[in-house]
Amino acid sequence: MLFWLEVAFLRIYMRLFKAITALLPIHWPREFSGPGSAQELLAHIKNEGHAHIFLVTDSNLIKAGVVPPLLEKIGALGMQVTLFQEVSPDPPMAQIELGYQRLRDSQAKVVLAIGGGSVIDAAKLISARALNDKPVHKLTGLFKVRKGILPLFVIPTTAGTGSEVTIAAVVSDPVKQRKLPVLDPKLMPTAMALDAEIMKGLPPAITAATGMDALTHAIEAYISRNATQETDQRALAAAKKIFQYLPNAYADGNDTEARQQMAEASKLAGQAFTIAGVGYVHAIAHNLGALYHLPHGLANAIVMPHVLKASRPNCDAKLARMAIYCSLADESDSDAEAATKLIETIVRMNKELSIPVRVVELRPADIERITKAAREEARFTYAVPRYLKKNEMKSLLQGLHMRNH
Repeated sequence: MLFWLEVAFLRIYMRLFKAITALLPIHWPREFSGPGSAQELLAHIKNEGHAHIFLVTDSNLIKAGVVPPLLEKIGALGMQVTLFQEVSPDPPMAQIELGYQRLRDSQAKVVLAIGGGSVIDAAKLISARALNDKPVHKLTGLFKVRKGILPLFVIPTTAGTGSEVTIAAVVSDPVKQRKLPVLDPKLMPTAMALDAEIMKGLPPAITAATGMDALTHAIEAYISRNATQETDQRALAAAKKIFQYLPNAYADGNDTEARQQMAEASKLAGQAFTIAGVGYVHAIAHNLGALYHLPHGLANAIVMPHVLKASRPNCDAKLARMAIYCSLADESDSDAEAATKLIETIVRMNKELSIPVRVVELRPADIERITKAAREEARFTYAVPRYLKKNEMKSLLQGLHMRNH
């Protein structure tokens, strides 16, 4: 009885949250798109009158040869650059503070992020620290970035996180082994470049995990009770592109069209979940990442079929519409049949992309802890189609741990 009273209260709360979200001033970044658009973005930064760039990236992208040509272009344009390359996956608070100190010492007034979701999130938080005189842990939560951020330009090197169009950034607390979100419309970047050329060197495993991350964003935004007509359109368009082009990008990393279409899909899915939110897949994946350092996109891919099955039949109608839109099911199928086909397609795609079926790192002793944390994360944050009871969440996690025989 108490569970159903709580669910009723949460439904009312999330309706109010949806109404407030609709009033938020979201200004999407200026977009440069297509092969070579990263060079166009750099020229735009110069034309905006910026003379000194604080460049946030990670050392692997420098070693892989992704960043050096862009550094040369910055130099050719006559701009100075200060390089901060210490960003690691799931950047911890201390790393953000280090980046802020380097930014302050450099006296640069504009930030450029070249990298995946972790790099872009770090750049957002470093930019926020520059104008908000409080440590990172005091920026976590809702609407704490009161003074805004420095002009922030982003060049994503992966097609998945959608960080280039979100009002969120995630920072890790290694002491408490948790990830903390910073949510504020002021975190939105100024401009971005979706450049397939930058993504060509991405290894197949990262292509797969980040691509499935984008699909998770599209699907969770679509089945969210906070979805709107606008987010539905973007989520459907993103999902269709991913089902069509992710296998191609995985099979041939130099397929420029597949890379560009995936970059566009990542953006569309990011815009959809920025407004509609995500759900239990992310709530669980965040905890798996915090405890075991499992890459976020990979965790999402493994968890997604389990959560979708547990959320039925409350989301069957929407899963069916997505399945038909993406040509995975027929108009003559019932909602249950079409929804099943969508989930089966995800399971099959995971297998084709060499994504594991289970979370090998998951320890049975941690299931209780993850159950509690994931349910708490979703409770006042995500308008999920169906709230899961404690025993349902535990059963789902046990399914993630079980080995196939």
